[in-house]
Amino acid sequence: MQSRADQSHPLFGGALSAVLPHSAKDTSELREIPDNQEVFVHEHTDQSLIVELVEYQSQVENEDAARYHFEDIAGSNKALEPDAFEVTSVVPLSKSELSLSDCSSAWMLTGTQCVSKFNEEARNSVTLHLGLFRLPQFSTDVLITFNDPQRISPDSSSAASAETHRQPWTVQDFQRLLGTLTLHNPGLFG
Repeated sequence: MQSRADQSHPLFGGALSAVLPHSAKDTSELREIPDNQEVFVHEHTDQSLIVELVEYQSQVENEDAARYHFEDIAGSNKALEPDAFEVTSVVPLSKSELSLSDCSSAWMLTGTQCVSKFNEEARNSVTLHLGLFRLPQFSTDVLITFNDPQRISPDSSSAASAETHRQPWTVQDFQRLLGTLTLHNPGLFG
């Protein structure tokens, strides 16, 4: 019998699935989420996971595509000024270890960004782990982002949760999610 921790969670109406880390709360129960995203937050920390379907970027290849999406996220986070973001590693994911074997390539990027929440002045230092699955046959890149705050400003709205890091998610939890991502219905991509 599978434990709850081993069960795949349906994503995008069951078109995809993956094993989510413990304490993952579906944000769509709290606020409206764009149709191309599934967003989960840790119940006791300020960590979050975003599974996002974005347009395949044919002009960038392989690890450069992971960097492209990381910089795009930095732009959305208003973290493009010097010293506000840095890529620390980009590694290929072995297709033999992935459930989503339809991808042309897969990558994991780790970096940091200094971001503010809800357009606040206070900026938090966040380690961002990004998984990228390239699906050119569907004109889609699947991005999975794990936001893991490292330093939260005392002036941030997140400061209250900074003190309650009970069983935070780990990089291993994120890697498990990446490895278990499964496509059930290619019709998801149109």
